[in-house]
Amino acid sequence: MDRTFLKFDGRIIVVSGAAGGGIGTSSTRMLAEAGATVIAVSRSQEKINKNIAPLMEKGLSIVPVVADISTDEGVAATMEQARRAKGTLYGCVNVAGGAAGSTWMRATRVTRSDWRALFNQNLETMFFLTQAVVAELRDKHLPGSIVSVSSISGMNSAPYHLAYGAAKSAIVAVTRTLGVELALDNIRVNAIAPGTTITPGAGAYIEDNVERDRHAIAMGRRAHADEQAGAILFFLSELSSYITGQTLLVDGGLNLKWTHLGADNTSLFLKDEGFRAAIKR
Repeated sequence: MDRTFLKFDGRIIVVSGAAGGGIGTSSTRMLAEAGATVIAVSRSQEKINKNIAPLMEKGLSIVPVVADISTDEGVAATMEQARRAKGTLYGCVNVAGGAAGSTWMRATRVTRSDWRALFNQNLETMFFLTQAVVAELRDKHLPGSIVSVSSISGMNSAPYHLAYGAAKSAIVAVTRTLGVELALDNIRVNAIAPGTTITPGAGAYIEDNVERDRHAIAMGRRAHADEQAGAILFFLSELSSYITGQTLLVDGGLNLKWTHLGADNTSLFLKDEGFRAAIKR
């Protein structure tokens, strides 16, 4: 039987957080190279110009959308572009999320505003875009695949980053429940949980340190964005046709050693002592 498992010809896939230059951009490029039409969503026209436009100039089938998917209006604008695109809607990749350095702090300092902002940025964006894509798939009786980006912080403890870890853990729970609800609709729902990965966002508070990486990570190095995107493509493809509701740790064995916490329980990956002292206040 001749089957090409990693071809997405004729399929439309929505990618949120597509233009940040990290996992979303890598996923957008790799999916388009595999034949998909990618609806590349970002809040920033500047980032689209920087990271998505060059991919389009290479002839890849990418539709850039400037939209804030933390709002109903942004989700609606995204889905409108998906309906207009040539091909058949197949799924989405929820990459939008993350956390600024200012969100690292003791649990006793987390405010309701902090909590709500991180849940909105990470969980609500994932859920309501997924909801919209799934509604479209079910309405047209189409099969599909949803992949979301959780985090190793959502699979383990997250000292001094509790709200972010809780939001990423909630993505795991939502993924499991949606996996059950949508299984008989032939829509699979999975997630990946990246370990520390070299991206522009992570560079704000993680410096390069080869010796630290060898100590903390079983494979001795941090991931590249393409390695996270490869796991995303696996879940979107027919290679994972009998998998749903699962979250895959893509961390180079970081969780196996779990030695990245120092004597004060702060992460060894944090950039400098000033930042470390600030979050412990």
